[in-house]
Amino acid sequence: MKPATITSELLTQGMNESLHWFPEDTPLSRLAAALVSMANTNGGLVILGVSPRSGEILGVRQPEEAVDRVLQAALLTDPQLVLPIPISQRVGAVQVVCITVPAGLPNVYSLDGRYLGREGRQINPLSARRLRELLIERGVLQFDSESPSDAALDDLDPQKIAEYVKGFRLLGSETPEEVLLRRACLRRDNRGLFHPTYAALLLFGRAPQRWLPNGTLLAARFAGVAFTDQYIKQEITGTLPEQLRQAEAFLRTNLRSVVRLVGLTHHETLEYPFEAVRELLVNAIAHRDYSMQGDCIHLHIFADRLEVHSPGELPGPVTLNNLLEARFSRNAVIVQALADLGFVERLGYGLDRVVTVMRQNGLPPPLFEEAAGSFRVTLYSPVIPQPAAPLPDLSAYRGLNLNPRQQMALGYIAQHRRITNSEYQALCPDVHPETLRRDLADLVSRGVLIKVGDKKATYYILK
Repeated sequence: MKPATITSELLTQGMNESLHWFPEDTPLSRLAAALVSMANTNGGLVILGVSPRSGEILGVRQPEEAVDRVLQAALLTDPQLVLPIPISQRVGAVQVVCITVPAGLPNVYSLDGRYLGREGRQINPLSARRLRELLIERGVLQFDSESPSDAALDDLDPQKIAEYVKGFRLLGSETPEEVLLRRACLRRDNRGLFHPTYAALLLFGRAPQRWLPNGTLLAARFAGVAFTDQYIKQEITGTLPEQLRQAEAFLRTNLRSVVRLVGLTHHETLEYPFEAVRELLVNAIAHRDYSMQGDCIHLHIFADRLEVHSPGELPGPVTLNNLLEARFSRNAVIVQALADLGFVERLGYGLDRVVTVMRQNGLPPPLFEEAAGSFRVTLYSPVIPQPAAPLPDLSAYRGLNLNPRQQMALGYIAQHRRITNSEYQALCPDVHPETLRRDLADLVSRGVLIKVGDKKATYYILK
């Protein structure tokens, strides 16, 4: 944060949930309490060298000693807070020390056995309910591995369990109960009795919605681009594998067919790649927050887009910036079981696969958003040419031994009439720009494309 920005905040903002001031000689316990409260909320900025009452910039005499005090305060927390190195900055004629507490830290932190959070400028103990929610949000507790107090083994369907165990040959000499116990689908009490976890009830339960009424999926196809009275709706219930199969059937029935260029050939296909939409639904069912029972998963198909809404924000250390690389499961037991059943790859979310499939089909990239306590992914509809302007016939180019990237470029031009260097780069983000430049130059030299314009205004069209 730049000094000018700090000065503006000091003069106009005042202390709030994400900003706290302290004089240089603040006791370590108070400083640690502020750091813990921010770490357990949404992160923030602590500034040493400012009067908490007046906002007057007092400065610090020995910045190095102040930085060391901050690091000592972080050592008092449990677990120890690992923070970016505090920065000494000059504001006007004085020095202050700025400590950034990142948002989305992977743990829940305490100080002397107290779990603290922030409400405005106040530092207060977290309520038992909020502490439990935070533990689940950050993956310290796994909701799917907990058991309802009155759930019994009879609440599971033996046939579904048998199919699960047989499917990946885990049984051996073990009983089905021992297999589920090892897979964290059962818990054993002090009397030796088995109790199903929420994961087991969702995966193998006789009546899963008895225990989690909103553990469902609501699918709808609307006639236009907004919610209207004209729609096809299906409430999808049952176990999670059953929900996935029903959702796939809904997609096959309600996605339109379009003609699209795949390589250099016309193919009749669904308006959205089935693999991409299926991956979104698997991701939602595997990773939604089942502890939030105010809503279900939503699949909305509009005339111009498809949306999948999943209850709960991104879990643990996963953010919108790293979700294609991060590997963190909110529901580790459910993810493992779905992987055993062949629905999901255990190693990752699969959202990177969605991006790849959309790009391979010449479609816009998906939009990932967090809004109102949910995670939403939007796929945008392809531009469908009118019958009066059919897709060009590219079959004449099949004998030119074009590489897959060049075929993708021709398919893009066929739909959008032209392509620029930046658009080609967006189609092939993992390829070096010089390689792509040579691809286009080769197509020009072979009489396939015409280069129009110069420098940044350059684009290419079919000859």
